Amino acid sequence: MSFLALAALAAVFTSGCAGPEAKLGRGVSNALEVTRMGEMRRHVEQTAIFESPSAGYTVGFVRGFNHTVARTGMGVVEIVTFPLPPYKPVFVSYIKPGPIYPESYRPGRISESVFDTDTYMGFSGGDVAPFIPGSRFRVFDN
Repeated sequence: MSFLALAALAAVFTSGCAGPEAKLGRGVSNALEVTRMGEMRRHVEQTAIFESPSAGYTVGFVRGFNHTVARTGMGVVEIVTFPLPPYKPVFVSYIKPGPIYPESYRPGRISESVFDTDTYMGFSGGDVAPFIPGSRFRVFDN
């Protein structure tokens, strides 16, 4: 009987990995909202723009704090329940499922050797003759 229970548990954890994987990733991202502070920055910014600058630091802070706590809690729930369906985002009426950033900031790709491999292999763009004043000819500029 214990082998049958172990086999059923293994089947639950290994079948349909795309749903649980996405749910766990979303849960970790949401649980780390406390360190990223995207909700806080967004609500302070949006309240300062649409209401007043002084309200941004008070009302926006409280709204951002509430959304940060809710997003972190939602992330913890998704981490704990990642092997169980449903795999779609929950509580989407109050909080958007993806990470939130202020309108004034859009994250980009970090400059890392994983992404910028051509510069580490010697195939970088840049000036052809940087030692000549006024040289504006560039190679590999996109």
